[in-house]
Amino acid sequence: MKKIKSKSAGANGTERRKSTSESAVIQRCPDAPTSIWINLFALAVSLAAVYWLRAYGQDLEVKTQALVIVALALALPIIVLEWFFLKPYRNPSAGLDFGRRNHSLRRTAVKLLGFYFAVGSVAFVYWLFPEYHGSFYDNYFSVVRAVLPWWMLLAVPYFYLLDGAMHSPKDSYWQLGSWLLGKRRGVSGKAIGQLYLGWLVKLFFLPLMFVYMGNNLGTLLAFDFSRLLQSFKAVFDFTFNFLFYIDLLFVTVGYVCTLRLFDSHIRTAEPSFLGWGVALIGYQPFWSLFSGTYLKYDDVPAWGYWFWNTPLAYGIWGSIILLLIAVYVWASIPFGIRFSNLTHRGILTNGPYRYTKHPAYISKNISWWMISMPFMVSASVPEALRHSLLLLMVNFIYFMRARTEERHLSWDPVYVAYANYIGERGLFACLGRWFPILRFGNGRLFYRGEGAPPPAPLVTGSVSSGIAASANP
Repeated sequence: MKKIKSKSAGANGTERRKSTSESAVIQRCPDAPTSIWINLFALAVSLAAVYWLRAYGQDLEVKTQALVIVALALALPIIVLEWFFLKPYRNPSAGLDFGRRNHSLRRTAVKLLGFYFAVGSVAFVYWLFPEYHGSFYDNYFSVVRAVLPWWMLLAVPYFYLLDGAMHSPKDSYWQLGSWLLGKRRGVSGKAIGQLYLGWLVKLFFLPLMFVYMGNNLGTLLAFDFSRLLQSFKAVFDFTFNFLFYIDLLFVTVGYVCTLRLFDSHIRTAEPSFLGWGVALIGYQPFWSLFSGTYLKYDDVPAWGYWFWNTPLAYGIWGSIILLLIAVYVWASIPFGIRFSNLTHRGILTNGPYRYTKHPAYISKNISWWMISMPFMVSASVPEALRHSLLLLMVNFIYFMRARTEERHLSWDPVYVAYANYIGERGLFACLGRWFPILRFGNGRLFYRGEGAPPPAPLVTGSVSSGIAASANP
């Protein structure tokens, strides 16, 4: 009997060790594919370029030449340092092996046909829609016209180089080119659709972010630093603009640097109408339409109105707002050259993503409550309640945006492992335990219990570990 008891105890001990081991696997956060230190060094180089522009670059056009300089000053150090230290071209997600010699002039020509046709499609959209005919985007298009001929020319050796190294050389550009040539065998309509969705993301977001970044850079270059000694309002205004400039710098560079050679290419794009809808509603020109008609929560005096006569409260409240925005910007720095909305370009697990899946959304939504203060409407309590409910609706849009992103990324087991880690060890893990509906859905918008099998992914792609950056604004 003792032997049986001892054996049973040993078995139980084994089961406990096994359970502990499995728990440790679940709770281990996947390694980060980017380096915070590399990105911070590149940011320092780019800020040094801003200092140079303030001192010596007065003759340069702020919203074109100067903007290109600061963007290159960020992108080039990241590309070079990652190439030597992180070797992104070796990542399985890059799908490259430069030991291969499988070049094909014919296949490259078909890819170039697909590439040029995709670029032509983007140009057609810009020509067609009135949104892009105003002066708002003039600076963006002036840079595009200067860069486009060189870009088209350099695409030839780039596509030929990568064609010989790719494990699967018949990529979506090849499939689009083959379709244009009338060769439909082996062509995937879904792959071509994903290619165009990726281009649609860049088509929409890049000019918008480029223009915003130019505006913020212009303010930064013209700012009189002596004003910082005069009042906290000047400190707030400068810091607010400076933080958003850093965010827009990483965002703009991210939309440009979608290159497989650096493993920063788009793997998949959000395929659902819901995912696109909840993302685009927060950006112009859609935000003006929806906010003015349905979601106008901030047509009341903002935070400064309520605290202007109490300098201490003004300083404390304003500092908290800046802290929240700093967290939002901190969430952009880990991306490096890989930022992009509505796409999967790998999985971020470093910086603030070590603590929560959506640090930018959380900090941004809280900051809106502190900036607009809809609960302080002086007219009446019902008006304060109405404005607060409208802001809650905006918060819900961002909640759905986070959910659609998680559903999109769930095809990647790296993201599943990361989401499970955050669900167990994240800063807000307790919320998932208290409210199970908030837990990671693993392929669904909402959690349906431990036993629910994950649904078929909305999109498929190459499955690998250690990929480069997550989709998050």
